[in-house]
Amino acid sequence: MTAQKEIRTRAIALLEQLPEESLVKAVEFLESLSHEALQVLETPKPEANEVALIQIIQRRLSSEEQDRLTYLRQQNEAEVIIQTEYQELLMYVERVEQQDAERAKALIKLAQR
Repeated sequence: MTAQKEIRTRAIALLEQLPEESLVKAVEFLESLSHEALQVLETPKPEANEVALIQIIQRRLSSEEQDRLTYLRQQNEAEVIIQTEYQELLMYVERVEQQDAERAKALIKLAQR
């Protein structure tokens, strides 16, 4: 097995061991690493760059994640949310805010073309 494949296998094994609360953080971290890696790559052709910007602009939570976020917000508003749910809500809010910031940057870059 190649070193890269071993690293990927180890990463997957570690992800499978994480509790659900930590899994959201892990995915967010991996997304940020992926985003950084994309920025480090050479600047692609303008057409490909525009497609990438549009993908960032259109990025949303999955329907399951959106449903979960809605549920957590309702629990919080009803003041019946438990601590682990509250932590999960904070992670979702942070993730949505990060996506909104990335979306705004992408919109600005696209508008400047």
